[in-house]
Amino acid sequence: MAQSLFEQLTTMTVAVVDTGDLNSIKKLTPRDATTNPSLITAAAQMPEYADVVEGALRWAEGEARGAEAQVVSLALDRLAVEFGLRILGIVPGRVSTEVDARLSLDTARTIEKGRYLIGLYEAAGANRDRVLIKIASTWEGIRAAEVLEKEGIHCNLTLLFGMHQAIACAEAGATLISPFVGRILDWYKKAEGRDSYPPAEDPGVVSVTRIYNYYKKHGHRTEVMGASFRNLGEILELAGCDLLTIAPNFMIELAEKTGTLVRKLDPEKARAMDIPKVAIDEAGFRAAHAADPMARDKLDEGIAGFSKAITALEKLLGERYRALQGKARAGQAAHDFFRAFDLDGDGFITREEWAGSLAVFLALDVDADGKITPEEMAAGLGGAFVLAR
Repeated sequence: MAQSLFEQLTTMTVAVVDTGDLNSIKKLTPRDATTNPSLITAAAQMPEYADVVEGALRWAEGEARGAEAQVVSLALDRLAVEFGLRILGIVPGRVSTEVDARLSLDTARTIEKGRYLIGLYEAAGANRDRVLIKIASTWEGIRAAEVLEKEGIHCNLTLLFGMHQAIACAEAGATLISPFVGRILDWYKKAEGRDSYPPAEDPGVVSVTRIYNYYKKHGHRTEVMGASFRNLGEILELAGCDLLTIAPNFMIELAEKTGTLVRKLDPEKARAMDIPKVAIDEAGFRAAHAADPMARDKLDEGIAGFSKAITALEKLLGERYRALQGKARAGQAAHDFFRAFDLDGDGFITREEWAGSLAVFLALDVDADGKITPEEMAAGLGGAFVLAR
């Protein structure tokens, strides 16, 4: 019987599922799993996870013994860890849990949050070697990761778009980086007015290939995990990458297809390449970042999008907490969500205003007109989404 593309891929690359939906993880049985604020926010709205949300709030209430804002703040971290713990009960490998994106420019608070999240995992009996603390690849975030790695807290540097970010992460000793293939493609399609690129010329694929070859050439132990895919071609073109984090719908599609999968990234070939070594200090990093409009735009956009998702989740948790106490009716979250994202107050949420997970936006946009109405928002909360970046 012919092997599927997915089976062949897993012989050369670690396949990681990119979702907060526990049911999808159980079906796909990957080695590792990653989450982000948009995915956790979406999963928290599903009826089947109501007990997870309530459990996080009850725990936070006992810890805080104070105002609602403090309960919500504690519950936010607890919820991410609760999903992570459940994921660890399914996958044999690691789970990535993200630091609040609003701390992306604050090294000290990112370090504090990373230690706190690991503390929650360890208090629940999880081994820290199975957890990756996910941090945005700002200069400040990379410095925080350097400190955490020295303490044995492994980090996944996310929202990575430029070579300067990748080199700085490797020099800081990060365990893993997540370059965002699809978001790079999005930027170039818009900037160059193109509808598509051949897979081998896809700007995101080119970027990850370049990073992978640089790491292998110079012996960096930091793992490369391609992320944020827009099509199967991108995934197949990166066969051989250390890891690829893939949305459930793409994993299923790969499992249903057969054919010969050719390895595109190879460490031995990379080591034979003529690639000059580059050192990155803060001045060099900031200069390179300023000179790379794509990396600059997408990093800012990613931080803003994940920050919005966290704000939305805080609103949801606040509404659930008040409902648990009998102080508010359930369902207010839809109204709160809508007001948070309708930036210009015109009664619609556009893709630009949403700025979070594309799959969540598409799931809410029932009539596919590119705008979410208050009715669509209300109907969508609690719906089962196909999650992707």
